[in-house]
Amino acid sequence: MTEIHSKHAVVSKAPAELYMVFTDLRNLIQFLPEDKKEDVTADYDSISARIQGFTIGIKVLERTPYSKILYGDSGAPFKFSAALYFDLVQGETYKTDFHIDVSAELSVMMKMLLGSKLKDAMDKLVDTLAAASEGRMPEGFDPKDLDEIRKKYNI
Repeated sequence: MTEIHSKHAVVSKAPAELYMVFTDLRNLIQFLPEDKKEDVTADYDSISARIQGFTIGIKVLERTPYSKILYGDSGAPFKFSAALYFDLVQGETYKTDFHIDVSAELSVMMKMLLGSKLKDAMDKLVDTLAAASEGRMPEGFDPKDLDEIRKKYNI
């Protein structure tokens, strides 16, 4: 089993706010570029996408309110799980230590092809989330999407 751990970053939002965005997988579609949305389907507990001829699915395996969400594969070409952690920064009500851990059954070849790319993607997600929480939005992101999520969950 291959274990990949993202960097940690402090996100300027309360753990509950972040948790609510990631707990409903339909929310994730809003963050995709328009040209990628057509190949993605989602409901509250699962999301799947067609990528380079492969269908990759993810489903929620476990929710620990406001602190952890565990996802697992659902029709992916290899078995994996990913845990997102939303830890309150000690003494800071509206700051979260956010990080991601992934476990995957990768063949030697897949590990060589994907290992560093997965780590880089995880680190980029963590950095982007931290930057967005401070008002620095990634290129191509429409802040209206975030406003819709805030209204939906009253956050």
